[in-house]
Amino acid sequence: MPPPPALLPAPVRRLAAWCAVILLVSGVVWIGIRLCGELRTAVIPVLLALLGTALLGPLHRRLVRVGVQRSVAAGLTCVAVVAVVGGAVYIVVTALIDTGGQIVSSLRAAARSVALHFGAAGASVDDLAAHSGELLRRFGGTAASNVISGVSVVGQTIAEAVLALLLVFFFLRDSDRAVQALRSVAPGGTADTLEAMARRAYEAVEGFMRGTTLIALIDATCITIGLLVLGVPGAVGLGALVFVGAYIPYLGAFISGAVAVLVALADRGFVIALWALGVVLAVQLLEGHVLQPAIQSRTVQMHPAAVLLAITAGASVAGILGMLLSVPLTAAGFGVLHEIRVRR
Repeated sequence: MPPPPALLPAPVRRLAAWCAVILLVSGVVWIGIRLCGELRTAVIPVLLALLGTALLGPLHRRLVRVGVQRSVAAGLTCVAVVAVVGGAVYIVVTALIDTGGQIVSSLRAAARSVALHFGAAGASVDDLAAHSGELLRRFGGTAASNVISGVSVVGQTIAEAVLALLLVFFFLRDSDRAVQALRSVAPGGTADTLEAMARRAYEAVEGFMRGTTLIALIDATCITIGLLVLGVPGAVGLGALVFVGAYIPYLGAFISGAVAVLVALADRGFVIALWALGVVLAVQLLEGHVLQPAIQSRTVQMHPAAVLLAITAGASVAGILGMLLSVPLTAAGFGVLHEIRVRR
């Protein structure tokens, strides 16, 4: 006896199946994001520690290879990161504070010039420049009280930073056990696949962190030298903005470059502003065509549209911190998808 005819044609059934899968995955992702938001006090230090571990892993492995005991190597690495990061933060914050007033006054002058030519359209630019001093002070945060309110929140932030540092120590020291622990919890027959996916994700994050840090340093150095040669005021502070902005691909470079050109326009005139624009564009071309392919050739290459969407989603979920974390996490996700595609 022939089977009864299907109520729906096969294409419609496949579409319905895919819709069910998409809805299920979206629901799980939404629940995961909400849980991370509720547990952000613990989630944020873990994510920062993972990024720090990915950045410091090569140094720790090198110390272990030369015969240093794993715990001692992890401790030395953490001390090194405190010294380096603390020094870098001090330099960046000092540069922004020392030159922040100069940069803000230049931006206001540029906004007034724009307002004279474009009328009401320039008023909004002038209003933005008027508030940019507060933004710079918040960004420069020697005083955490300018960014956060209340002593309790300051204590929470310090506690999260200390927790992240301790987690970096444990992640580095016990990294050799991570694979064994992962394989022990994997369902039967999936241990190899799960290990390969985890390794691919970690390699993507590691490559992104190392490559982005090196590219940020090169970009900031080149633009700072160019602005110093042109005599643009606040060149060191603008270079610090470029360095920090490089961790937000595309968007950070655009904003920091636009600020540098506006400052040059206000203080040195149209010709110097064009030269400053040329310096910024030359550095961006160098990054896009030389540095990115050479330095990040081992990482997962993501389309710019995917990067911008990840940054937008991260900003909507966790603000500036979400913008900083979204790209490496997306790189890890692309690494997992790449491994699945290769295996299947």
